[in-house]
Amino acid sequence: MNKEWSVLNKTMQQLLKKENTYKGGIDALFNLRDQLMEVMDSFRAELSREDFNAIPFMNADGYHSKTIAYSMWHIFRIEDIVAHTLINSDEQLFFAEGYQKRINSPIISTGNELVKEEIADFSAQLDIDELYSYIHDVKCSTESIISSIPFYMLKNKVSVEGRKALEASKSVSSDENAVWLIDYWFGKDIRGLIQMPFSRHWIMHTEAAIRIKNKIRK
Repeated sequence: MNKEWSVLNKTMQQLLKKENTYKGGIDALFNLRDQLMEVMDSFRAELSREDFNAIPFMNADGYHSKTIAYSMWHIFRIEDIVAHTLINSDEQLFFAEGYQKRINSPIISTGNELVKEEIADFSAQLDIDELYSYIHDVKCSTESIISSIPFYMLKNKVSVEGRKALEASKSVSSDENAVWLIDYWFGKDIRGLIQMPFSRHWIMHTEAAIRIKNKIRK
């Protein structure tokens, strides 16, 4: 893991544990997210449209076995779902802002169910400009939600109603490669969700996307 991102992530986790350092933890989280978003934005300037669909490590075991377009979709579909359906109990931006049509996506899910050529084919269908609009909107919306969460709420877990809303939205595929996410999220409190979908998850997929970029731009 990138050393600076790793340090920021660990610092954020420690600061979130105590009420008197909670605000500093949120600041560290937002700093980390800003740095990672700068990397994702750099892809737009450096890569061709076809590069976003490239899958040079198709048969590898790891996050780098995807495409850059898929990686961004996956990060922010998960974040939108968790921030809105599970934490804020309101409508996901994906649905509220008509992003499925805008992005031209054949799916509404996180994409966990897609494999190999399916990922490349999926990526090729996406409107990259609208995908970038989506990821920036989700980032902004999530940070607004997080900023309003008081420290005492960090121990709250996803409610039964939240789980029902998630299942009803069909945002997670019933495929075995995806459906486990529901139990995974349901077992976490808000602090745990902040520490994975909103931070570490970004790092893992951004680093994988950098690896993909470096391979295809040699």
